Amino acid sequence: MKILNCIALTLVIIGALNWLLVGLIDFNLVDTLFGAGSVLSRIIYILVGISGIWSLTFYNKVCD
Repeated sequence: MKILNCIALTLVIIGALNWLLVGLIDFNLVDTLFGAGSVLSRIIYILVGISGIWSLTFYNKVCD
């Protein structure tokens, strides 16, 4: 379970950094690396989204 939490946290951080770049300088790193709308980009976005949902479970650990 610890490994899954580390993977989820890493993907959430990658997603957050990508949104930071989009907001600051209108640069989408994921689309640049893997192609806009490509299957790989979509998979990465899906994994980041699932990781964000999984990270909601961290509230129980942090807020107690």
